[in-house]
Amino acid sequence: MSSSMEEGNQSSSSHLFNLHRKMELQEFPDKFVIRSVDSESQRLQALSIDRSDGIITPYQFGNSCFGTPNKVSTIFGVVGTIRLLAGTYVLVITSQKEVGAYLGFPVFRVMSMKFLSCNEALKLSTPQEKRDEAYFLSLLRTVESTPGLYYSYEVDLTLNLQRTCKLAEGRMSKPLWKQADPRFVWNRNLLEELIECKLDAFIIPLIQGSFQTVEFMLKDSPAKITLISRRCMRRLGTRMWRRGANLEGDTANFIETEQLLEFQGYRSSFLQIRGSIPILWEQIVDLSYKPQLKIINHEETPKVVERHFHDLTQRYGEIMAVDLTDKHGDEGQLSSAYAAEMQNLPHVRYVSFDFHHCCRNANFDNLNLLYDQISDDIKKQGYFLINSEREILLEQKGVVRVNCIDCLDRTNVTQVHMDYCILDLRVKHVTLLSQSDLGRKSLNTQLQRMEAFSPSESISSHPDIDEKFKILWVEQGDEISLEYSGTHALKGDLVRYGRQTVSGLIKDGMSALSRYYLNNFHDGIRQDAMDLISGRYTANRNSPSPFQLNGFESFSYLPVASTLIIGGLTLTTFTFNQAGRHAHHFVSSVFWAGLTAGVMALVKANGRQFCSRPRLCSLL
Repeated sequence: MSSSMEEGNQSSSSHLFNLHRKMELQEFPDKFVIRSVDSESQRLQALSIDRSDGIITPYQFGNSCFGTPNKVSTIFGVVGTIRLLAGTYVLVITSQKEVGAYLGFPVFRVMSMKFLSCNEALKLSTPQEKRDEAYFLSLLRTVESTPGLYYSYEVDLTLNLQRTCKLAEGRMSKPLWKQADPRFVWNRNLLEELIECKLDAFIIPLIQGSFQTVEFMLKDSPAKITLISRRCMRRLGTRMWRRGANLEGDTANFIETEQLLEFQGYRSSFLQIRGSIPILWEQIVDLSYKPQLKIINHEETPKVVERHFHDLTQRYGEIMAVDLTDKHGDEGQLSSAYAAEMQNLPHVRYVSFDFHHCCRNANFDNLNLLYDQISDDIKKQGYFLINSEREILLEQKGVVRVNCIDCLDRTNVTQVHMDYCILDLRVKHVTLLSQSDLGRKSLNTQLQRMEAFSPSESISSHPDIDEKFKILWVEQGDEISLEYSGTHALKGDLVRYGRQTVSGLIKDGMSALSRYYLNNFHDGIRQDAMDLISGRYTANRNSPSPFQLNGFESFSYLPVASTLIIGGLTLTTFTFNQAGRHAHHFVSSVFWAGLTAGVMALVKANGRQFCSRPRLCSLL
């Protein structure tokens, strides 16, 4: 970046609150000790964690002598603590990778984490408590492999550029957790004890989402595009077990995506948001490929929609809701219910666009029909822009809220195409945005505003930049999809190549099968892990066990059913082939065919009972 920008970062970093970058984990028979070992740190600190009860004791001097540890290892951060039935567990970052910079400061991706156990009380627990604790521990192991976690020791990743620049100067010197937007702090629930102990220099706010960045040269000067997506924690969950909204108006898979451009001291930011349809609905897995959507009739539904959009308006300004769901079948009913509720909110513009109908046969040029409808609103919303002196030149006055059913594949494709429509705008003025076709606003407009492009120039005329930009969005879509559905995003080749390819179709088919398996047989456990780590469920020894099961839930019937079906089909085939030689083989063939058909009918009738489903919290 330009020297003026670097100097601005250096001058402002002197009063920033920096976290401990590198720590030493010392393991003793009776405690864990975590001490900072930053060579440049002026405030060496340490904390000890009692291995019997998990009590944290802070120390002001990291050189305090605790004796000789049994084991010493390097860690890169303390994510937080969680109390279960038998004690406390401390989550630490054991490896990291630097993936780029945000506003001039390094950003790291969490590569591995580990829970430290302080659960000596387990010896005194009842048999049921021990079984429960064992299941909770399996959930914690799932948490250890949580994908898409990012953090910085020096800058708050939860705030977009516009909010950061409008903060009071004094706030920037406060600990990062005090600056952060709690909606996007993945480990907010885990930080409570560290906050109580005033261990601010150890408290690292993590975001879950995606962080992608590309650099290139323009006019012999370096330029950079950063794409950062922040996943909201308020209705965190897996694809099938967190649908729609809760009674507070929080929606599943709500994500704020910021596209940040840096060039010759200028910084510009363009925000978009996505989220599930903000009414009460569900889609319970039942072994079918596409479970039925069900709208939950509730007297609070109008208030839910109103709360959701009131919150968005307060945060982002003018909101335009773009609905990409089908207009037929279950999706059509859901879309109609959403549209009916939006009629009660005249201050929010609602635009319905049947993506599959209008863009069938891969005719994605028809997205222009959508863009033509909303271009005027896009112009009014604008984007955020500051110069090298941090003077605010433009502000973004609103955002587009996009949804399909999962807020993944159609949403990602459309968001990318919206950004591509942004590429070819002919700007006649250097203020906000001039009249133009829909969506041709953001990136190319910003580069023209920075005088990196002429009014007739666009990124599409720079193949190397264009390719990097496509890859940026493809990788972002994959990462968000992995976090919500467990697989890569579908239609990624549409984003990368503008068309579907044979390899893309094969990849989509494999991802669809993987989603089916995960949704039906694994996501219940993942959902429990998310509810536990986010604090939606709190383990309590005085509460009944959530795992004392009965009926179908008391036993895993799927392996038995699968064995009977496969075995029945095999025996039916074998006995049928022998029927021509011996009559009794025909009777056996009929018997095994009938038994197999009966088991298959039983499995189909009780499909929900054979699926993995969450046991800690209700769907709402």
